[in-house]
Amino acid sequence: MGAVNRAAVEAVLRQYTDPYLNQDPVSAGCVRAIDINGEQVSVTLELGYAAGLFKNGFAQMLQLGIEGLEGVARATVQINCVIAAHKAQAQVPGMANVKNIVAVASGKGGVGKSTTAANLALALAREGARVGMLDADIYGPSQGVMFGIAEGTRPLVKDQKWFVPLKAHGVEVMSMAFLTDDNTPMVWRGPMVSGALLQLITQTAWDDLDYLVIDMPPGTGDIQLTLAQKVPVAGSVIVTTPQDLALLDARKGVEMFRKVNIPVLGVVENMAVHICSNCGHAEHLFGEGGGEKLAAQYGVELLASLPLSMLIREQADSGKPTAIAEPESQIAMVYQELARHVGARIVLQEAAAPAMPNITVSDD
Repeated sequence: MGAVNRAAVEAVLRQYTDPYLNQDPVSAGCVRAIDINGEQVSVTLELGYAAGLFKNGFAQMLQLGIEGLEGVARATVQINCVIAAHKAQAQVPGMANVKNIVAVASGKGGVGKSTTAANLALALAREGARVGMLDADIYGPSQGVMFGIAEGTRPLVKDQKWFVPLKAHGVEVMSMAFLTDDNTPMVWRGPMVSGALLQLITQTAWDDLDYLVIDMPPGTGDIQLTLAQKVPVAGSVIVTTPQDLALLDARKGVEMFRKVNIPVLGVVENMAVHICSNCGHAEHLFGEGGGEKLAAQYGVELLASLPLSMLIREQADSGKPTAIAEPESQIAMVYQELARHVGARIVLQEAAAPAMPNITVSDD
């Protein structure tokens, strides 16, 4: 029986593709250690995105592959998730207590953006990440309701300058709704809204977050520009429905983020199909394939396609969105896939970013 070596172990690892990085662990630079002790092999991998519900199954698959090598009696594969800080805008300083900011946006209202943002945050937390949710929809904040935070709850103030975010379902949550009366409309002009958003982000005592999900207001106005110019965003997710009018506005959202050099991580298509609860008949009420066409047009990924489901709406309204209300359901699994894809796309965007040229000055 021949002795196993590192090259043989790497050859096995190259046969398996990480479905989120779209590369094998060796090519993706995930291998941290390969230790060979006689017939025993120990491999340590490191993923740059939250994958708590995925990594054990992937590790087991790799372990079986390595144990199939001649000369290997036993293999162990350890996969760790180590999330680094990323930001798209070089000129904007990073935030001390937040590694990655993900903006969830839509071109128009009513497409399920806030529901998607809430479930994305909860799904990231289920994958083992430290997550915060910022409700930046100043005029129509809804995350307090979705996270089941009682009306009238106020955040504590620390050292007379920091808001302490509220915690719900393992996620830190901050919203303008926590600072005002629920029945009082925010009759503010654009500069006031932008100032309030900056205060919410920078004067909240976030606790070493891996991801801060920002639920953006619909459209392409002042708040979006403020975010692009002042906040270190890692990437954006565009939410749409298959309807032509929604897609038209979603295109504007994609173009806006591109103009301010914030990468669009992908598109989420809501209300893609309605399945009758009585007979099981599937019907595309708002059109078919719209999200896929939008993603293809701009060369981005269709991150998720979700049905028009009464359950999604009811669970969000009750303060326990689908990702935690029914964590083993098919729809919850779609949100988990979304979370892993978003985290992986942030890592891939950073890897694809062009390196800055070196500038040298000589005396000649």
